[in-house]
Order: sequence, then structure tokens, then C-alpha cells
Amino acid sequence: MAELSEFGFRPGDSFFHALDVRCKLACFILISLTSLNIHLLSLLLLTLTIAGAILHIRLSFLAIFKEIRYFFLLLAFVFIARALSTPGATLAEIRFPVTLTVTEQGVYDGILVCWRLLVIVILSLVFVSTTRSSEVKAAVEWLFSPFPFIPGKRLGAMIGLLMRFIPVILNQVKETADAQRARGVENRKNPIYRLVKFVIPLMRRTFEDADKLILAMEARCYSENRTGPELAFSGKDGLAVLVMIIFIILLLTIG
Repeated sequence: MAELSEFGFRPGDSFFHALDVRCKLACFILISLTSLNIHLLSLLLLTLTIAGAILHIRLSFLAIFKEIRYFFLLLAFVFIARALSTPGATLAEIRFPVTLTVTEQGVYDGILVCWRLLVIVILSLVFVSTTRSSEVKAAVEWLFSPFPFIPGKRLGAMIGLLMRFIPVILNQVKETADAQRARGVENRKNPIYRLVKFVIPLMRRTFEDADKLILAMEARCYSENRTGPELAFSGKDGLAVLVMIIFIILLLTIG
């Protein structure tokens, strides 16, 4: 059986669990946008703050690393592309098979971009781990309720189902990888062959699970018009937003 994924709600009594979902969503958006406009010192302070939040909600750093280990491959490609394509002072030259120039500015930009992307991913993990999908659905409905031409309930249902389906996809990834490992596919030297043999079964099983979910929802007469959880904004939520705004100003000032 697949192990539990960190990309899912985990019950708890932390400060972040108790916050109103609209407050958490606003703070998540503000911090994510701020992380795209700050530099190394501010990113270091933000990273330490996020690490403290992870300890507070009792998530395992090792488990998080295992969950996002494939994301580091994407970050490696982004870093290499930045290091080789950004103009600046030459740091090193690679002459095989063609001459490639690594620049100091490219290395700096690569580190900065990869760090920002990693911060946003970990922030999303903290948000998902402390927020029920039903609460996110209710928050989306509340956000779009003033706009009559936008189907807020339908959007909320779609986002709620998406949050529930992410752990299912990750479990499918683990099961497919285990099945391939048991059949010795990893002994193939051709990486394209291994990738094809991994992606095709994964996509097929994912779409099959999606079809089963749709049939189950239709069999139970599922409707987007459902009673969601009540949203209550308290003084603690207002204080959290105020502290977040002060923290963002501090990050921008340092940056």
C-alpha cells in the first residue's frame, strides 16, 4: 500500500490550524507574491520563518524532502538554464560538445529563482497540511459570491476535488515506481525508455481513478449546491493578518 502523503490535510491544534481559511489564503497569496520580489537576505529570513512554522505544525523535514525530491530535478534544470543563458562576467566555460559559458550573474539568478520557487512550494505544503479541502471550497465560494457571472460554487467544488486528488496522484506515482522497480525497469540504461514506461501507466491509472470518482459522484447524485463549513473571522485572524503585513514590509525593507 502507498504511504500517506505530506500533501494532504493533517489534523492538529496548532495556531495555523485554528486560523480562518480566508486569513490563511490571503497570507499565502501575500507571502508568495512577496517572495518573488525579495533577495537573498530576505529569502533567508523567510525560509527560517517557514521552517519554524513547519516545526510548529509538526511536519517531518525528511518526509517533505521525499515528497518534493522530483521537484529538485526541475530546480536543477532551471538553475542550469539560468546559469548558461544570463549575460554577465564569465565564471567558467564548458567546451563539450559546444562552448557554454557560465556567468556569475547567471549563477546568482539561478539560485534566486530556484530558492523562490522552493519557498512557494513549501508554503503551499504548509497551507494544504493545515486546511481542509471543504474549507478551501467554502472560501472560494465566499470570494466569488459577489460576482453573479462567475459560478463560485462550481469553482469551489473543482478546487476542493483538486486538493483531494493530489495525494491520490502522488500515491499512484509511488505505486507505479514500486511496480517498475519490482520488474527491473530501472536496470534499463535508456532514460527515455524508463520515462515512457513510467508516464504512460501513471497517466492511464490516474485517468481511470478520475473516471471512477466521476461515476461514484454521479451514483450518489453529487451536486455543487452543498452545505459547507461556516466561516468565522475572529480577532486572532485579524491579528495574524496585521503581523503578516508587518512581516512583509520588513522583508521588502531588508530586500
